[in-house]
Amino acid sequence: MKLRHLVCACALASMSFAPALNAQTIETERADIELQTVAQGLENPWGLAFLPDGSMLVTERTGTMRKVGADGEVSEPLTGLPEIFVRGQGGLLDVAVDPNYADNGWIYFSYSEPGDGGNSTALARAKLDGKALVELELIFSQQPKVSSNNHFGSRIVFKGDGTLFLTLGDRYSRMDDAQTLDNHHGKVIRINTDGSVPADNPFVDTEGALPEIWSYGHRNMQGATVHPQTGELWSGEHGAQGGDELNIDRAGLNYGWPVVTYGEDYGGGKIGEGFKKEGMETPIYYWLPSLATAGLTFYTGDVFPKWKGDIFVASLRAETLSRLDIEGERVLHEERLLADELGERLRHVVQGPKGYLYLLTDASDGKIIRIAPAD
Repeated sequence: MKLRHLVCACALASMSFAPALNAQTIETERADIELQTVAQGLENPWGLAFLPDGSMLVTERTGTMRKVGADGEVSEPLTGLPEIFVRGQGGLLDVAVDPNYADNGWIYFSYSEPGDGGNSTALARAKLDGKALVELELIFSQQPKVSSNNHFGSRIVFKGDGTLFLTLGDRYSRMDDAQTLDNHHGKVIRINTDGSVPADNPFVDTEGALPEIWSYGHRNMQGATVHPQTGELWSGEHGAQGGDELNIDRAGLNYGWPVVTYGEDYGGGKIGEGFKKEGMETPIYYWLPSLATAGLTFYTGDVFPKWKGDIFVASLRAETLSRLDIEGERVLHEERLLADELGERLRHVVQGPKGYLYLLTDASDGKIIRIAPAD
């Protein structure tokens, strides 16, 4: 596959749109596709969200956020971000646009927050005023902070009822915390969009439990999305050495880490007690060996009618985009795309407003790539 490389002038200050030249047609099981480079020169892009006018907000893990126009022009870094811990897997992470953005103007972003005791994942919201973020509000901060460069999570997903989910990693060195409810490590939280706690959260009345917690027993979830029909949260989770998972995250349930897992310790060695245990959920699908799953999304568009209802999973280590045939709560079949044609770490996959899929490549010269019909 030959993708056109865009020339960057003034160190990312100005980039312009150009689709792929002589794009190679890629035959997949259900659609013929081509890849189009929308923008290039992004530094380890992590999150992508569309604004109502078709432009995009893109986060770079190195601590900057940019606006990418519908024509592919990339802005200078937006001003107004808080202090961010940038090291290892930490930095500026996900970004999401409020479903009621036209009325309230809020955008949300997650990041690694420095502070007493180390760092943790935080969630803030702000409004966009030209090239600046204004009215910044910190609405959640993972507790406790620890000195770790790993396993921050984190995806932001709106539930559709005025609440949102945020996935949180176990911070690597604190994996046993995932099994207790007095901390935010290895949890999914659910909060209102202003940061307050919904009254119907599962542990609101549980003594000693943090009321934000929705589910627990997780390792490091870097993908999450809501099912377009059921409204339930589906999440992708990194295993250790093997054992990446796809789960349906439900209120109050324990997803097992580190007691049950299909993975093993790095360098070999058993983790926990096995694959299953009463009172702990098993994934609806898992990968051995690991793909290093990242962003995921259900496809609901019209430009690829044979993909409707499928879930797409981006992966880092395997450098693939997996398409999973879903029937109810079962995965019937997996098709792996783009490993040969693209061969890049994929951080995220997002469905755009016209039904195309957009990919973020995780590299110091990262790209936004659009998947379009071959015709």
